[in-house]
Amino acid sequence: MQEKLYETPCGKIHYWVNRDCGPEAITLVFLPGLTADHRLFDKQIACFEGKYNLLVWDAPGHAASWPFTLTFTLMDKARWLDEILCREALCQPVIVGQSMGGYVGQAYAELFPRKLKGFVAMDSAPLQRKYVTGIELWLLKRMEPVYRHYPWNSLLKTGSKGVATSAYGQALMHAMMMTYDGDQERYARLSGHGMRMLAQAMEADLPYEIPCPALLICGEKDHAGSCIRYNKAWHKNTGIPLVWIPGAGHNANTDAPDEVNELIRKFVEGL
Repeated sequence: MQEKLYETPCGKIHYWVNRDCGPEAITLVFLPGLTADHRLFDKQIACFEGKYNLLVWDAPGHAASWPFTLTFTLMDKARWLDEILCREALCQPVIVGQSMGGYVGQAYAELFPRKLKGFVAMDSAPLQRKYVTGIELWLLKRMEPVYRHYPWNSLLKTGSKGVATSAYGQALMHAMMMTYDGDQERYARLSGHGMRMLAQAMEADLPYEIPCPALLICGEKDHAGSCIRYNKAWHKNTGIPLVWIPGAGHNANTDAPDEVNELIRKFVEGL
C-alpha cells in the first residue's frame, strides 16, 4: 500500500492505495467510521492485497488528514473520494463503508450512481430521512458539548469497549482514539461536526438509492445508537441481503475479520 496525499480546499487527505491489479480490475474502497482511521481495515487489507486493487483513507479531519477545516459536507466527502478514484484511474469501485463510511458510500451512490460497482454497508445505516426520528436528528446536532465535557479517560474506555467485543477490536479502537489524546477539543469538534453533517444529509431528504448490488453486515451485539433497528428496517424495506455477525459489535470487521472477509470475498466474486 502506497501512502499518498490529495489536496482539497479544506486540507489534505491522506490515503493508501494499491492498484497492482490494473485500472479495469475491481477496487475495494474501505471507508472507516467516525473517529476511526485507516487501521480499522488492517485485517481486510492483509486479506485482499494482491487480489483486488485497494484504497483506504484517513477521512477528512481524521488522524493523518489533519489539519482540516471542518466546514465540509457529506457530499463534499463523496466528491473528494471520486476525485481520488479518478486521479488513480480506478473505475470499478466497490465501497465497503463501516458506520460513517457507509453513509459516505450512500452519498457517493447518490452523486455517481453509474460509477459504483458494489456497496457493502458494515454496521452502518440508511441515509434516508424516513428512518430517523425527529429527536434523533435533534440529538445528532447537539453532541459536540457531550464529547467536550466527558472525562477523557472514561471516553477512551467507553469508546473502545462500546464498539468492539474482541480484545483485538477494543485495543485497536483505543489506539485510534489515542490519536486525539491531549487534544480532546479536536476529538469533540470532529465528532460533533460528523454528526451534524450526517443530520444535514438526512434532512436534505434525497433518494439515496443504491443502484448496484449491495450487502448489509451488522454485528449481533452492535449497540452503537440504533444500528440494529436501522438495519432490520433497511433490509425489510429494500430487500438488500443482511448478514448478522454472531458475537460482534459495531466494528464487526475487527471482531470477526475472517467471517467478514469471507462475506466480502463472496460478494465481490458474485458481481
